[in-house]
Amino acid sequence: MRGGLVRGFVSVGLWTFLSRLSGFVRDILMAAWLGTGPVAEAFLVALSLPNMFRRFFAEGAFNTAFVPLFSKKLEGGDDPQRFAQDAFSGLAFVVAVFSAVAMIAMPGLVWLMAAGFAGDERFALAVEYGRITFPYILLISLASMVSGVLNANGRFTAAAAAPVLLNLLFIVGMLLGRAFGWDLGLTLAWATPLTGIAQLALVWWDASRTGWRFVPRRPRLTPDMKRLLTIALPAIFAGGVVQVNLLVGRQVGSFFEGAIGWLSYSDRLYQLPLGVVGAAVAVVLLPELSRRLRAGDETGGQSAYSRATEFGMFLTLPAAFAIAVIAVPMVATLFERGAFDAHDTQQTARALIVYALGLPAFVLQKILQPLYFAREDTRTPFRFALVSMVVNAAVAFGLMQSLGFIAAALGTTVAAWVMVGQLWWGTRRMGLAARADRRLIRTVPRILLSSALMAAALWVLRGWLAADGERDVPGLAVLVFGGAAVYFALSFATGAISLGDLKRNMRRSR
Repeated sequence: MRGGLVRGFVSVGLWTFLSRLSGFVRDILMAAWLGTGPVAEAFLVALSLPNMFRRFFAEGAFNTAFVPLFSKKLEGGDDPQRFAQDAFSGLAFVVAVFSAVAMIAMPGLVWLMAAGFAGDERFALAVEYGRITFPYILLISLASMVSGVLNANGRFTAAAAAPVLLNLLFIVGMLLGRAFGWDLGLTLAWATPLTGIAQLALVWWDASRTGWRFVPRRPRLTPDMKRLLTIALPAIFAGGVVQVNLLVGRQVGSFFEGAIGWLSYSDRLYQLPLGVVGAAVAVVLLPELSRRLRAGDETGGQSAYSRATEFGMFLTLPAAFAIAVIAVPMVATLFERGAFDAHDTQQTARALIVYALGLPAFVLQKILQPLYFAREDTRTPFRFALVSMVVNAAVAFGLMQSLGFIAAALGTTVAAWVMVGQLWWGTRRMGLAARADRRLIRTVPRILLSSALMAAALWVLRGWLAADGERDVPGLAVLVFGGAAVYFALSFATGAISLGDLKRNMRRSR
């Protein structure tokens, strides 16, 4: 594996881990002080609105179209600064107009997100919080676009570190609100756009000091921008389908008191490995594949894809198995205090187990999609996403009467695996760069075996410790670190990884 690719995975993964870790602190405070009550549910829905739409304009649809084109500009020397500036101005204009319309139409957006709130206090709170939080989408969209420029230039640190600022500012806001007796719902709402300003400032500064300048100006519809729109529009629709899947989950949850909170807290837990592994692979792999394919390096493309898959599965499969086994002690130790009680723990753990079953699929999507995006093909993933959306809605709404809010999590997991199956099937005509190499074919079954054996060991260890109680930090630590030690030992024993592989990757990452 190229040293730059390894360094990119490690850098993005490390900062994403710190982001998730600080996010846990944020969520622990929120769970303790707000629990799963009306204020918490209203704020979670309000925050999900800009986060939902950011995936149209920010790191989702826009960047999947922008990064390959920008990477080509960098390779060909065809004025990448002008192209990046035009993209920045066009994005700023479109999202600013959209944000203004959304703030006016906020009651309708809240109803579309959580119809179950209608008729109670959560609806009015969500509308109020939503109008305060929504400008965040403009700030984070611009920050993500600048991050795409940095990533294409092989600079990952500032872009990966920016989300840490979000969590730190939320934590500071809650601590100040608690100390001075402020309304915590409003405190969190007002903190949201402030975090967007901080993240944009960080990546803007890093881009400026490396020679990239971004100043808002009147947008221009140049031939390059028309090409960008042609590629981005199908990706926007594909991103829209993904967000409809999230919308389905929120709608189902809104009809069960406390379920928005249970789904959100469980989502935060499985997002730790997904964010660390999936984000690292997706952010680094797309520019790498774009460069390889442009240079006609099919063998290099195959190596990049296979090593990304190997890296993703080596960390994701054991995480999925482990989360499914220790879901209850995880939730109890991290969240069960204050307003978050034992019933909340059990319900959150149920959702977490279902999400864990889909964790490998969520990461595989992030590995397979760049194979299409690097070829400027956003239409095919859109068609696949439509099928996934129908599956998700059918499972979630079809089973909500019998399974309750868990149907939302089950729909998400089933749809993720359906999406992976379609993406994999569609790569059959892509040539060598989309084929697993011999090393990957040999390694994945051994990773799966090591993960299953580790899960069995965790099950026995959990029963011995009985670490299901509130704030059992030592017990959870034994499970987490003990499980990791067992997994690595099994990985060496089964040949899933060798000492030689570790030494080679360490040398190349220096």
